[in-house]
Amino acid sequence: MHRGLMLALWLLASAAAFAADGRRKVIVDDDVTGIRSSALIAIQSPDAEVLGITIVSGSAWRDECIAHALRMLEIVARTDIPVVPGSTFPLVNTEEATKRWEALYGKLVYKGAWMNESWPAGTLQSQPLYHGHDKVPDLPEGNPTTKASSEIAANFLIRKVREFPGQVTIIATGPLTNLALAQRLDPQFAANAKELIYMGGSLNPQQKLASVSAQQFGREYLNTPRLEFNFRWDPEAASIALRAPWRRIVMVPADPSTATELTPALLTAMTRAGTPLAQSLKRYSETGFPMWDEIATAVWLDPTLILRADELAVDVDTGFTAGYGNTLSWPAGHGPGLGERPATVVRDIQVKGLEHLMVELTNRQTPPR
Repeated sequence: MHRGLMLALWLLASAAAFAADGRRKVIVDDDVTGIRSSALIAIQSPDAEVLGITIVSGSAWRDECIAHALRMLEIVARTDIPVVPGSTFPLVNTEEATKRWEALYGKLVYKGAWMNESWPAGTLQSQPLYHGHDKVPDLPEGNPTTKASSEIAANFLIRKVREFPGQVTIIATGPLTNLALAQRLDPQFAANAKELIYMGGSLNPQQKLASVSAQQFGREYLNTPRLEFNFRWDPEAASIALRAPWRRIVMVPADPSTATELTPALLTAMTRAGTPLAQSLKRYSETGFPMWDEIATAVWLDPTLILRADELAVDVDTGFTAGYGNTLSWPAGHGPGLGERPATVVRDIQVKGLEHLMVELTNRQTPPR
C-alpha cells in the first residue's frame, strides 16, 4: 500500500475511534527515571484516561523507577492512578552476559541500569549512578510517601484489556518484558488490546541538530544503526511482544528522536505556569536529551504529528552474535515468515508540533481524577 494512503487510513481510524469512545483508555508501560515521562503527557491530556502505569527495569532498576512514578503522581495530585511493579530482570539477558558480549564484540554505548563505567568527560552519562537492583536512592524530586500496587504488571495488563476489550491502548516506552510476560500468560492478551504503540528499535538514525548533545546521540548510532537500548536490554521479550497478535502496532524507533531536544528555551516555555508540575519540571529536568518517549505518546494523542511512516514487518535479533538485540525489518510481506507482524513505523515527525503539544500540556492544570 502507498505510504501516504496507509498513513491517511490510520489517521482516520484513530479519529473515528476517538469520536466513538470519548476519552481514550491507555496503560503506559515504562522505565520512569524522573518527572518527565511518556505517562505524564497522557495524564495531562483531557482526552486520555490513564488506567495505570506498569513499571519495568531498563534505564534504571524497577524499584527506583517505581519511586519516580509514585512521586510524579504525587506532584500532579493523581495518586488514584496505580503504579504496578513489573519485571526486575530481562527474560534471558543478564549483566554478566552483557559483559561477555562486550568482550567479544566491543563496548556498548549505553547499558541503562548496568551502566557501571563512565562515558568520556563532558557527556551526559559521564557519572552513571550504578547500584544494586534492590536499592532505591533518594530522589532529587523528593521521595514518595505513597505505595505501589500489590498486583503484578503482567496480571494487571491482562485484567484491564479483558475488562475493556478492544479499548485499551498500550504505550510502551521501556523494554518490552512486561508485555512479553503478559502474552505468555494469556495468548489473547494482545488481541484483547486496542493497539500497541512503542518506542524502541532503530533503523538508521541520523544526526539532525548541531548541538553538542545531538552530536553525542548521533555518535551512538554511527557504527551500530540497528542497535537501540530498549530492544538490547531484553531482545527475547521484544521479539515475543512484537510477534503477538495486536490489532495494530505503531513503532516509534530512535530515528525521529534525533530531530528533537529538550533545550533550555523549550524547558522555559514548558514551565511558565505556576503549577506544581511546571515548577517541578523547571527544577528537576535535565536539558540536552532527545524526547524519545514523549514522541510515542504525542503521536498517539495527535497522529497528525507524523510526517512520514512506512509499513514494515519488524522483529528483533535474538542470536547471541554481534547483532544481538538489533532491529530486523522487511517490507510488508517480505519477511522470513517466522511470526513477524506488520507495523506502522514512524520515520519523521513535526518537531514544532511536538514542542507545541508539550508546552500546552505541561502548563495546564492536571485534569481531575
